[in-house]
Amino acid sequence: MPKETIEVLVEGGKATAAPPLGPALGPMGVNIGQVVAKINEKTAEFKGMQVPVKVIIDSETKKFDVTVGTPPASALIKKEAKIEKGAGNPLTDKVADLKIEQIIKIAKMKESSLLGKDNFMRVKEIIGTCNSMGVMVEGKPANETIRDINSGKFKDEILKGKTELSAEELKEQEEEKKRLAAEIEARRAEFDAKAKAILKQMEGRTRGEIKAKMIEAEIPLQIINELLPAEAAGAGAAAGGAKPAAGAAPGAAKPAAGAKPAAAKKP
Repeated sequence: MPKETIEVLVEGGKATAAPPLGPALGPMGVNIGQVVAKINEKTAEFKGMQVPVKVIIDSETKKFDVTVGTPPASALIKKEAKIEKGAGNPLTDKVADLKIEQIIKIAKMKESSLLGKDNFMRVKEIIGTCNSMGVMVEGKPANETIRDINSGKFKDEILKGKTELSAEELKEQEEEKKRLAAEIEARRAEFDAKAKAILKQMEGRTRGEIKAKMIEAEIPLQIINELLPAEAAGAGAAAGGAKPAAGAAPGAAKPAAGAKPAAAKKP
């Protein structure tokens, strides 16, 4: 039987008949309300995230089936960690700390789209994404937790596929997130003060010299770019421009491009 497939991105649990879904379904002759209800039922657990959805329609009977993909691993990590974004500098800033059970949960949700051949490899794949986002796992930088898994730690949890946390663990996790946020703010204030001191100390020096000094002081590039003034627009031109002709008066105006020199007056 001929079938049509419509692919859209919808917010989990909040699909409507508005664009892009409604106009795409209209010509198919299906009951749009029923399709929307089925999509919302299947995507309810992805509230607040964009979810890829396929609606497969039988052109003759108008029966339909809905298949739901999963959001990117980064989106699922942010949801579990209850954060809006990852760290701007994941090497130094840590924005959250997830438990191994939460990593296992995400690995299960993403199972069909991960490269890992078993649960251990898939869990490590998700932890790798945590590492790039500045999200710790079990109180350690994510790459260290991968080494722990390789040495046999968390073997039972991964084999059993445990995904739930106790209320006490969730409370501890929230407190840890607040502590990490305060730590980032304190470190940011320290870098700001150090950068401003360098700016004052090197007042009048070129931007390149000041930037080099800040990098030497291990100030993050993001903060350097925020605080360091842009080079003056004419600075480069003044430094590399052509020298005035010999004998020309300092500050004399240059002739316009293409203009002929004025004829000398006869005595």
